[in-house]
Amino acid sequence: VQLQASGGGLVQAGGSLRLSCAASERIFNYYLMGWFRQAPGKEREFVSAITWGAGNTVYADSVKGRFTVSRDYAKSTIYLQMNSLKPEDTAVYYCARKSDDSIATVTSARRYDVWGQGTQVTVLQ
Repeated sequence: VQLQASGGGLVQAGGSLRLSCAASERIFNYYLMGWFRQAPGKEREFVSAITWGAGNTVYADSVKGRFTVSRDYAKSTIYLQMNSLKPEDTAVYYCARKSDDSIATVTSARRYDVWGQGTQVTVLQ
């Protein structure tokens, strides 16, 4: 399977962007799909995730209340709606697939086995 992330761009602080991540194959109900980001000089960090079957969601504290993850079952696509963007949200955003839907390990990048190519999000002051 391949994941294709898109939707990044340049936006003013306080603005919004919606990222998309399309899978080339069917996503099974026992999978979990996640979003991570990596800023220059920093480690990749967890942003959000959604279980494909039940649609349960998880968010990092830094984005809670501003970002919303969702899925389109028919299109095998997940979305990340990002509102009230801040300069500290600037990063390359990656989508990834985790081959189980355990929430307990959702923040660990090592538990994801397929990654998209990343899309740049830049938030200006």
